[in-house]
Amino acid sequence: MWVPLLILIVGLVALIWSADRFLSGAAALAGNLGVSRLLIGLTVVSVGTSAPEILVAVIAAIEGTQLLAVGNAIGSNIANIGLVLGVTAIIAPLPFSKSVRSTELPWLLGATLLTMVLLFDRHLSFFDGAGLLFCLAIILWRLVVNQSDPTKDPTLNLQDELDDLPDMKTPKAAFWLVVGLIILLASAQILVYAATTIAKTLGVSDMVIGLTIVAIGTSLPELAATVGSALKGHPDIAIGNIVGSNILNILAVLAVPGLVGSATIPPDALWRDVGMMFALTMMLALFAYGMNSRAVITRFEGMVMLGAWIGYNTLLIQQA
Repeated sequence: MWVPLLILIVGLVALIWSADRFLSGAAALAGNLGVSRLLIGLTVVSVGTSAPEILVAVIAAIEGTQLLAVGNAIGSNIANIGLVLGVTAIIAPLPFSKSVRSTELPWLLGATLLTMVLLFDRHLSFFDGAGLLFCLAIILWRLVVNQSDPTKDPTLNLQDELDDLPDMKTPKAAFWLVVGLIILLASAQILVYAATTIAKTLGVSDMVIGLTIVAIGTSLPELAATVGSALKGHPDIAIGNIVGSNILNILAVLAVPGLVGSATIPPDALWRDVGMMFALTMMLALFAYGMNSRAVITRFEGMVMLGAWIGYNTLLIQQA
């Protein structure tokens, strides 16, 4: 049991590190080849930050453990809102930016409702996955249109992430792009192997492991980035990071098991896990549009979100 757990930790660390190297190399190489910062931000940065979840989903689906990929996508969204935003709001109250309230949060609400509809029959098919990816393409296209319009405000979290990317010469950027991708693939393979081994040892489903250990591990970069933004005095960026990550988890990560081999969702997982993701997303919308005189997640509300996440994981462990 301890050996798979150690392998899992090593895989998570390698996954997070290689994703950062891959993202930096890809963005720098694209910039050196003349790709606009806008396009880099909307494609390389946006999708690259979800590379750990996407790679884990691809490997899990190829190896026939689709429920691990489904659990990772849903569990990451639950952890991003309950754990990441909850902890960050306790450190510093989090205001909602205008772009998040008017554009990104409605997209997340729509994507979450779409997931509820697609999974209502407890089957994630190829056509469901294709539909999710099509919706992602529409959102990326709308982002390009909106940010190309000089009357629109740029998406702050994308700009902030672009500013944090290091400048590299083309050979160095290409090196880190290739090395980062290779280690990403290898660490995702290691992570899936360790997670499925632990699931078999403990006698729990792949989906529960995806909802807990894997989801928390792949959400650690979001936790570090979000807390870092708050401590640097940019708490408005924090919510944008999480909302964008959750949209990608639904439309990109969740699409993978459907596209690769389809998945059948257990009845309890549909109501307990997808229901929890829906409830926390609705809670986030309530804090944005209806709870306070100003759109902000207070410290008390952060404690409520964190408490809901802890309670949910306690229930998972008890039912495992």
